[in-house]
Order: sequence, then C-alpha cells, then structure tokens
Amino acid sequence: MKSKTTQILVLFHLFLTCFINQSSGKKQNEALSHLYNEKFRKNTAAIDRSQFSASSYINGAEIHPQKGTKKKDRIRRLPGQPQVGFRQYGGYITVNKTAGRAFYYYLAEADEHSRKSLPLLVWLNGGPGCSSLGYGAMQEIGPFRVHSDGKTLYKNKLAWNHAANVLFLESPAGVGFSYSNMTTDFVKGGDRRTAIDNYIFLLNWLERFSEYKDRDFYISGESYAGHYVPQLALTILHHNKKANKTIINLKGIVIGNAVIDDETDRKGVYDYLATHALISDETLYQIQKFCNFSSNVSNQSDECNEACDEADTDVYSLDVYNIYAPLCTNSRFSSYPKGTSVMNFDPCSDDYVHIYLNRPDVQEALHANVTKIHYNWQSCSDVIQKWEDSPSTVIPLLKELMANGLRVWIFSGDTDGVIPITSTKYSINHMKLSVKTSWRPWFLGREVGGYTKVYEGNLTFATVRGAGHQVPSYQPARALSLVKHFLDGKQLPTSSKH
Repeated sequence: MKSKTTQILVLFHLFLTCFINQSSGKKQNEALSHLYNEKFRKNTAAIDRSQFSASSYINGAEIHPQKGTKKKDRIRRLPGQPQVGFRQYGGYITVNKTAGRAFYYYLAEADEHSRKSLPLLVWLNGGPGCSSLGYGAMQEIGPFRVHSDGKTLYKNKLAWNHAANVLFLESPAGVGFSYSNMTTDFVKGGDRRTAIDNYIFLLNWLERFSEYKDRDFYISGESYAGHYVPQLALTILHHNKKANKTIINLKGIVIGNAVIDDETDRKGVYDYLATHALISDETLYQIQKFCNFSSNVSNQSDECNEACDEADTDVYSLDVYNIYAPLCTNSRFSSYPKGTSVMNFDPCSDDYVHIYLNRPDVQEALHANVTKIHYNWQSCSDVIQKWEDSPSTVIPLLKELMANGLRVWIFSGDTDGVIPITSTKYSINHMKLSVKTSWRPWFLGREVGGYTKVYEGNLTFATVRGAGHQVPSYQPARALSLVKHFLDGKQLPTSSKH
C-alpha cells in the first residue's frame, strides 16, 4: 500500500484530473481539483461571517462616475450572430483604481416589451477561476450557443433572458476577460476579496445602468458559486442595514450543484457513485470504514487511500460532470456548422467557445480587450495560483439569508457525480430545517422535471431530471421553468398539464 503526503481522499482530486482531455468541463475539473488540494493541505476552518460584513464596509468612495459609459458598452452585433430582438452590452467596471483591477461583464437584456418590467439576475460561475461568459453565457443560460465552426452563433430559445435581464460577471481578476495591473492579484485570491470586489462592481454597474437601481435583484450561479452567491448576498444585506436604506434591492438567491459544505459534499460523492453502480459496494464499505471526511483531518490511512484509488480507477473513463453524457472524442472544427439543437448539448462545446472568444473581431465586438493586442482567453484561469480563504461551509450564511427573509433555492442536476444530489441533500439535512412540503415530483408539461422539497424559512430544494453539473446545458427547458418559478416566487408545479 502506498502512502500519500497530502490528503487526497476527496474525489475532486482523485479523479477530476483524469478527464483533462475528455470532458467539456475539463478546465473546471482542474480548477476545482487545485482548490481542494490547497484546502485539505492546510485544513480550512468554518466560516467567519464577519469577514463578509463589518470588516469590509464600503463607504461610497469606491463608486466612480459612469456618465457616457453605458452607450459605449452597447454591442450592436456579435460576429456570426443571428438577428435578435433584445439589447446586449459588454465592458469593464473598475473595482480597485489603485490596483488597476477591472471586471468584465456581459448583459443580455430581455426583449423590448419586457426588459423594463423584469428583474435583474446576476450569474456567477465557479471554479474558482472559471468564466461566466464562456460557460454561463455561451454554454448554459445565455442567448447564444457557438456552432461547431467556431465562427457563428445560433439562438438559445430557452435562454434565461426570457425570464429576467441577465448580467454575467467575470470574477475575480484574471478570470475570462477581467484583469488587474497588479501581479499579486493573479497569485493570491480568496472568497472575502471576491465578495467585496463583486459588491463594488455592482455599485458601479448600477451607476452606469441606473434604470436597474430599484429593480428586484437576484443572484444565481453554480458549482463554487455556492460560495460566491451567499457571500455576495450577505455583503449586500449588511450594507443595506448599515446605510439604513435599500442600496441593492436583493430578493433572493438560487444556486445549482453548489459547493456548500466540505464534509457532506465529500461523503455524498462516494455514496452517489456507489448507488449509481459506478464503484463497488466493497469499495464504498472500505471508504466508509477507513476514511474520515471531517475538515480537520489532514492525512488519511493507507487503507482509505487504497479504497479511493480503487474508486478513481472505476470512474476513469467517464465524464463525472454528467455520468451518462458522451465524451468529446473529436473536436475538429467543421467548415460548415453541424446540425444543432439546444436540447442536445454538444460535448465539444467548450472547444467551440474557446475558438470563438479568441477571435480578435469577437473580442473587439464584446469590448473585451482594452489593449487591442490579441488576448489569450481561457475558459478557466490558471493565473490564480493560491486561494487564500475558502471556508469549510457556507451553511451559516444560508441560514442568515433565510432569517432575513430572502428566497433561497438550491437545485441539483441528478446525473452530476462531482457535486451530486446526495451531497446537496446531506448539506441541507445538516441545516436541520422543518419540512413545509414533503418530497414530490415537479412537472414541465406532462413530464417529470425533477423532484422538490420545501422547508420552513423559505428554502426550496429541487432536482432537475437528466441534468449534469451544468444543469441548463443538458436540460435547458427544465432549467428555464425552474428559474421562472423562482423569480415569480411560486412553487414548482406538482401536477402534469395534459
């Protein structure tokens, strides 16, 4: 039996790196794996809520004049774009003048008939270090998808700007098109500074787009955004209370396949793999017997490591971000676009997006390159070498948001093996909430869209049937139905429509 110097119990480390050349989420694999390596090397502690409140109060000096900038940010048409009936914008917001730190955003408004009445929804991807433009906008909930030629776009008829005005934020600095003039920003990152910078971004963005200042506001995201979203929400709540007025009209948060609690997340991975016949019962038994999932354990026994190696081997050839999805076996670009369907996600989409966003004419149209020199865009940044703070749980934050009357929804694609449904269920159970509405199916038309359970305190949990880690990529209709009900404050339908 071989000994390991650092804790690699977590399947995030053990098998995510095996799929670097096999999965459309390959860069996300590397980002999440790197984070968990760092976390379990230094034993992270539980969250200190004060780091997202009093110690980071923004007094207004960080708000800068935005006159005339909105007009410059208007995107008339992207290369290869079909005709659309909504407005889109892209550009930069400076979040720290001293460091020269600026975040890139892309806004897809609702159509002309509803953009003034629908709420504002921010979308954040995780990683840490993965692009909300490259994933959220181009492969999940945005208005366009990229053809296999890497040159042209086609409409996503199930985009979330049918339900809200959707703002995609590239955060922190070094992610996507966001940048900093300080090299230290690319070496060190962390949850606390990301929450502060995201809040400063919003304050300045709302100055630029003042028509949204009083609009109902929601925050959404997936994966490691399970940290970003509640941290930003708590920062907003704190500043509203400190100012004794509504600075940002926050109404709720919705997170999918989210990193919530390290201990329950880790335990849930192995239980999911075993119950889906991907690892043996014997391997699971060995893991349960010899492994300790607590965050204060830095090294595992040889027996634990051996069992985890066995699990690693068993799932080597799968895309664990969607255990039933095909792999990208041929990402060669076609001279002419292949037949496309938003309902049938192409596993090579990550490659198409990479080519498209690295085209100089696309970067120019997006207003995404201030240097005018070719920018090497990556789906997930490798410049953030060290993540300084990543607490072991965000459950206290979720409870605090609920206590303040915010709507909290957590959804889970049921074919994701990375942050699986079992992990999310264990995390919610750890909150010890009273049940308001028991477990039952929810429907989209005549079909079961997934299952849902509602808890006292305004928390809704919902699964999305047939969806992987990036839920809207695999089940866009069900994802759109879910977010519409969330925004409307209505529970998911529990009877079919004939």
